[in-house]
Amino acid sequence: MNEILGIIIAAVLCWINFVLIDTWMGLPEQPGVKGAEVIGRGIQKRGGDLAGGFFQGNIVCSPDASAGTLLGAVGCYLIGFPAGGFVAALLVFIGNRLCADPGYAGTTGALSIMVIIGLASFIGMLPEQFIVGMLIAIVTIQGIDHPRASRLLGKIAEKMGRHTELT
Repeated sequence: MNEILGIIIAAVLCWINFVLIDTWMGLPEQPGVKGAEVIGRGIQKRGGDLAGGFFQGNIVCSPDASAGTLLGAVGCYLIGFPAGGFVAALLVFIGNRLCADPGYAGTTGALSIMVIIGLASFIGMLPEQFIVGMLIAIVTIQGIDHPRASRLLGKIAEKMGRHTELT
């Protein structure tokens, strides 16, 4: 498979993987760890959506599905499939417990990307394409424009019934 095309496909798959898992696990509903509320309120003050801000704050402060997806891809690249995905899931699980994060979004992200990488290997995609794709996916949420990204995340949270009720 063409390397650039593979990276683009991987970026889309990684973005969908981590955003849907993190939203489904309730990251937009409330700050799950210390610091997430500060980030969410700061983004809201700059014209963003509070639920999207909580989502962004939660993924900065704890290893949620974005970290799990990235580490799962790295694990599959370094150790191989499927062992690398399982090792990454274990490390993310331990990281969640260290952060006192009650959820399992990161572990779910690592396991789901392991399956996605395994399936994508049948069409010639490589784990390193998913590493680059996940970095691109994270930049679209955390690195370009926080208020706009938070509004998109807020709309997704609304559609999934996970928008915050906090004001």
